[in-house]
Amino acid sequence: MSVVGFDLGNESCIVAVARQRGIDVVLNDESKRETPAVVCFGDKQRFIGTAGAASTMMNPKNSISQIKRLIGRQFSDPELQRDLKTFPFTVTEGPDGFPLIHARYLGEQRTFTPTQVLGMVFSDLKSIAEKNLNTAVVDCCIGIPVYFTDLQRRAVLDAATIAGLHPLRLFHETTATALAYGIYKTDLPENDQLNVAFVDVGHGSMQVCIAGFKKGQLKVLSHAFDRSLGGRDFDEVLFQHFAAKFKEEYKIDVSQNARASLRLRAACEKLKKMLSANPEAPLNIECLMDDKDVRSFIKRDEFEQISLPILERVKKPLEKALAEAGLTVENVHMVEVVGSASRIPSMVKILTEFFKKEPRRTMNASECVARGCALECAILSPTFKVREFQVNEYFPFSIALSWKGSAPDAQNGGAENQQSTIVFPKGNPIPSIKALTFYRSGTFSVDVQYADTCELQVPAKISTYTIGPFQSTKSERSKLKVKVRLNFHGIVSVESATLLEEEEVEVPVSKEPPKEANKMETDEASSDATPSSTDADVNMQDAKGPADAPAAENGVPESGDKPVQMETDTKVDAPKKKVKKTNIPVTEVVYGGLSPADLQKALEKEFEMALQDRVMEETKDRKNAVEAYVYDMRNKLSDKYEEFVTPSEKEELIAKLQEVEDWLYEDGEDETKGVYIAKLEELKKQGDPIEERYKEHTERGTVIDQFAYCINSYREAAMSNDAKFDHIDVSEKQKVLNECVEAEAWLREKRQQQDELPKYASPALLSADVRKKAETVDRFCRPIMTKPKPAPAKPATPEAPQAPPPQGGEQQPQGGDANASANNANSSPENAAAESAEEPPASNEPMETDKPEPGPTTA
Repeated sequence: MSVVGFDLGNESCIVAVARQRGIDVVLNDESKRETPAVVCFGDKQRFIGTAGAASTMMNPKNSISQIKRLIGRQFSDPELQRDLKTFPFTVTEGPDGFPLIHARYLGEQRTFTPTQVLGMVFSDLKSIAEKNLNTAVVDCCIGIPVYFTDLQRRAVLDAATIAGLHPLRLFHETTATALAYGIYKTDLPENDQLNVAFVDVGHGSMQVCIAGFKKGQLKVLSHAFDRSLGGRDFDEVLFQHFAAKFKEEYKIDVSQNARASLRLRAACEKLKKMLSANPEAPLNIECLMDDKDVRSFIKRDEFEQISLPILERVKKPLEKALAEAGLTVENVHMVEVVGSASRIPSMVKILTEFFKKEPRRTMNASECVARGCALECAILSPTFKVREFQVNEYFPFSIALSWKGSAPDAQNGGAENQQSTIVFPKGNPIPSIKALTFYRSGTFSVDVQYADTCELQVPAKISTYTIGPFQSTKSERSKLKVKVRLNFHGIVSVESATLLEEEEVEVPVSKEPPKEANKMETDEASSDATPSSTDADVNMQDAKGPADAPAAENGVPESGDKPVQMETDTKVDAPKKKVKKTNIPVTEVVYGGLSPADLQKALEKEFEMALQDRVMEETKDRKNAVEAYVYDMRNKLSDKYEEFVTPSEKEELIAKLQEVEDWLYEDGEDETKGVYIAKLEELKKQGDPIEERYKEHTERGTVIDQFAYCINSYREAAMSNDAKFDHIDVSEKQKVLNECVEAEAWLREKRQQQDELPKYASPALLSADVRKKAETVDRFCRPIMTKPKPAPAKPATPEAPQAPPPQGGEQQPQGGDANASANNANSSPENAAAESAEEPPASNEPMETDKPEPGPTTA
């Protein structure tokens, strides 16, 4: 079972796997720890990861990057619109209001959804993990930003499904960092809480998390973020600065050329890294645009000055995180800085001034998220036993459930009366279940929505659930319990709906009602306490309950232990109530989510594209094999194969090799896999006999020496006077000698024939024939020369003693015969073993004395 963690970065991704000795970050095919999150579409195949990044400069308009900024967002999103101005590829609005990516693939223009492209990236990461683990990878844990909306989380899950992955959890990146930090700490306090602030400034965003650590547990106290404050924003500032400078100095507009823009952005990123360690840095790019070389330089002070609008935004998430955690700067004991953009000196300076302490860098800034995800996957997986460490996650948004008044409200003008209640407030633990009670007479729907969309800038409504149809045995409105789940991925959904019907039985009840009735009445009692119940009491036409509003309860099973409420609501002489439970169908509609049919289509498309990639890779391998054979054989014909080929053969083969080489670079440049295989076989028909003659020549001497050694060994054994061969009959030994003489004669004859032949002629003596002859000799001689000695005659059995000795295993028997027997046993271990096997002890008593006397024992 796989235990893998994926850090899905905006620019690059990292794969970590759990092994018996700990967590390892695995290397990709280029032996790098980071894999670019790039998919480049070509005329024949896709290039993903490092290969995609290498193709970006040559094919910028078909190279898709920064998919994390596109996934699960509407096309009209203001942040997405700002990002699109910097992307070299084309993105348009789809019919559903979400972005569509345009790229030229297999010679025609295609459109892809961001979810499909992210699935391609996951497929590449999956293959990296599988190559390192040598096993199939399915279960995993994926790191996501804390600000990802419900739709973005669903999109990541869909992309993982397209890649054939099964995420056990979508894990917040900052929480993954906190887990990787805390699980190895052995000095965490048992009572007092150690508060640590984690500041993650990545390529595309900034996230802040304050976590409290105690021995064996981690509790997230608050989250804060800025979705558009990352390393790429500093790159963009430098890009705009130099683009304006070059426009003035060199009269070139870089923004009008996709390839020039990419090259300048890459140079600006390197420049930013240089300024982190140097007070100034140069910028030199050859042939940037219109055959012009550009040169410039910038000082760190100037860089910080033009970056001031970005740096001023850093404090806001820090202040918000502190406020939500209810802490002061003094209560934060440590500050850990991670993320690729955290190395900017001015960023560290702001953090130091804010927290009044120097930020620490005890963690790997780039790999901590992947390691934390792999640790969480190991905790959730039964494959690994992990140190006990509890993670109390914090949900960053408030989720509400809303519904419309039921049909009777129309009489009172309340049909449009929209009511709602917050089911999962901000800071709610993940995962969690809440149960709500409704009173309805027919099918109704509830909406899951954000209580506050200020931070998110997305539509409030997430999904709609239609509950029903259902039929009640009574004419009055029925009581329904609806379970709402906040799962491990941070996705909210209505899990189930149950119809509760009470049947009265004419049996007097005791003062303390049964547990089931008690539980149901508890729902109604808690309904009275629902803040929203006062707005909806017009729904109730009977005296059953005070309101149509639901009762929000914790998802833990209700124990019915609320005696105070029960005694005020239950009559002593009430009839006994039996509750019948019926599951009600729930239909889900997610706004912007992939339908199962669309997901299946995306899966099939991914399979087709992966098959095309595999065919193209195999075709390239076959083409490379033909090319390598041409060069290798031509070199060997003039070197080590020269003596093994006639001049006419050599000339003919070299001409053929030249012909194939010319074909490779002209008509054979773009052929199918089968054509290249046929070309290689055609060449090998002429080349293989030469290779075989050379191979036979180099191997023959060693094989003959081994055969000669075999013959001599058996001859010496047959002629030996050694006592160990005395039991073998003379006639048998003579057969071995005859076999050796015959084998020697065969070898002598064949060697003479071979020595008379030139090296370029087909050999008369093959190594395979020598090996076969050696096996024949060995098969004939071995049984004769290794025949075992006959068993010696059985000695006379001594009489058994009348009574067992007091210390059977330790005391030697008295008498001359016993001594003689003991001496024989000492002189011949085989005889002693035979005697002991033939004559077992007369009883078990002597064997009992073989046990060691009581004393100290070792485990």
